[in-house]
Amino acid sequence: MLALVTATAAAIAVVSAGAPAVAAGQSSVVATGLDNPRQLSIGAGGTVYVAEAGTGGDGACLPNPEDPEATVCLGDTGAVTEIRRGTQTRVVTGLPSLAGADGSAASGPSAVSVRGSNISVLMGLGGNLETRALLGPAGAELGTMLTGRIGQDLTVAEDVTAYEAAVNPDGGLVDSNPNGFTDVNSKRWTIADAGANAIVTMGGNLPDQTVAVLPPAMGVPPWGGDPIPAESVPTNVVTGPDGAYYVSELLGFPFPVGESRIWRVVPGQAPTIYATGLSNVTSLAWQHQTLYAVQLSDSSFLEGNPIGSLRQVVPGSEQHPAVLDGLFAPYGVAIHGTTAYVSTGSIAAGAGEVLAVDLR
Repeated sequence: MLALVTATAAAIAVVSAGAPAVAAGQSSVVATGLDNPRQLSIGAGGTVYVAEAGTGGDGACLPNPEDPEATVCLGDTGAVTEIRRGTQTRVVTGLPSLAGADGSAASGPSAVSVRGSNISVLMGLGGNLETRALLGPAGAELGTMLTGRIGQDLTVAEDVTAYEAAVNPDGGLVDSNPNGFTDVNSKRWTIADAGANAIVTMGGNLPDQTVAVLPPAMGVPPWGGDPIPAESVPTNVVTGPDGAYYVSELLGFPFPVGESRIWRVVPGQAPTIYATGLSNVTSLAWQHQTLYAVQLSDSSFLEGNPIGSLRQVVPGSEQHPAVLDGLFAPYGVAIHGTTAYVSTGSIAAGAGEVLAVDLR
């Protein structure tokens, strides 16, 4: 996939009214008005951080990788929002963002981690070094890992897109769209590159390395016929209670329903399947020994209806109960105690929210 997020851009008009109502008592809204919110993380004291991919702007423009007749334009509208003690504050602003004229389906900040006052922000792209060069200096941070201290300018710590250009782990189209990560330590990260179809570890004083390349699946198009190959697009990586990496998967065209997998990855070993029977998974989070997954859409993207859910993953089963469903384009999940925080409205400007979901 050239750009993971823009795969759902055509669905915006269908669901522009926003999220359907959910049953009382299941969740509460803790943040609103977010711009294309993506992955979340938990900081000290249960503070929640959410990456906002922004709304683009009036800078340099490129053809939309999913619709050559449309364009996406650069702006400095990417941000990170902190949710603390009932209030929301954008603690990082001015980050690069690419989006269409309506600000939807942006590429920009895709994931965040905060340790004390130190912050790491992963930047999406959906292209390669040549794509990024066309954007000029203002777009140079796309496709990288930014680090620094909250309240100060962030700088490039690692260039994920350059690694894809140099190594191209899957041997396919050179394309990078960093989408989610887990901390190895404060200066080293394991990253899910959705464009590269690979999991890579970068940073610190150790060599960068490819941890895994996920194999494609076979999927039947919504209109029927014989199964065709669907690329395995890794969307997020988390560290499990056993120390292994767990990787969420969104399958590419024809976006088959019920064919997405969750992978267990141990560096130096072949990836193994941990769970099957899911659809369009964009994020994972553990609560003790229980894994939860977000489905961006419970149906095929080709149906233009990105209504998704938060699922409790049942290992060895193809049935995973919905903790909360009927969500408009949910994307990220992070857990603190018995509360799961889920970002929704991830493909629209200003319509994003974070929900607090009681897991008890």
